[in-house]
Amino acid sequence: MRRYFHLLAVIAVLLTAAGCSQKKETLKVMSYNIRLGIADDGDNSWDFRKPATIEMLETLNPDIFGVQEAYNYQLSYITDNCPQYSCFGVGRDDGSDEGEHMSIFYDNTKFECLEWGNYWLSETPEVPSFGWDAACRRTATWALLKNKQTGSEFFFVNTHLDHIGVQARINGLALVVDKIADMNPNGNPMILTGDFNVEPDDICLVDLNTKMSSARATAEVSDTKPSFNGWGEASETIDYIYYSGFSCCKTFRVVDESFADKPYISDHYPVIAEIEF
Repeated sequence: MRRYFHLLAVIAVLLTAAGCSQKKETLKVMSYNIRLGIADDGDNSWDFRKPATIEMLETLNPDIFGVQEAYNYQLSYITDNCPQYSCFGVGRDDGSDEGEHMSIFYDNTKFECLEWGNYWLSETPEVPSFGWDAACRRTATWALLKNKQTGSEFFFVNTHLDHIGVQARINGLALVVDKIADMNPNGNPMILTGDFNVEPDDICLVDLNTKMSSARATAEVSDTKPSFNGWGEASETIDYIYYSGFSCCKTFRVVDESFADKPYISDHYPVIAEIEF
């Protein structure tokens, strides 16, 4: 009998140790306004700073990230130099190649894209269009992805709200929130990234804050640094990672260090978060 109880005690210890050693599944998520490649930014133009983007990605190694303002050749430069990433998205001006892309990159060694799509932030979201008082066409790109190893699935949405139109931002983000609800009736984990062009206390975020959690506001370890630097001439908090259906956000930070000897890899700093299933 004594031997029996001893064996039970040993089994209990082993099971507890095994449970403690199990790591929960996490996602390293990033949002990165890459700054449009056609802009004449002098020493900060794309051709001068593009190696810094590659060094940043190799250093941070995000699992999945959304970019804003990207042109086709900027996307190709990333996939050519970082073949572990696949990407999808469309040009906002024609729904194909023209104009800025709000593309999603994911680590193709870890994840499989099950489906993806795109829509415009406007009254006619299925076709290239301006919405409300927007100065530019604005889009959102979405995807359903699956972890090849664990089988877990999650949605990812990436967008860029207008920099001028107040109603375009309010209505555009409301459209994104509605689309998220429509695409996800089963309540799968959801991530939303983007340059929202507003500070965290802006009215357009009120409804979103009731439905999803801001990584910056809820991370166990976070910071309060601004994300828009304007090449050192500005200081604004306008880039976001939101999530729902996950257990918690472990970390959030603004990536303000230098890469490839360039003080700024863009006029925005990337923001990155570690989110736990």
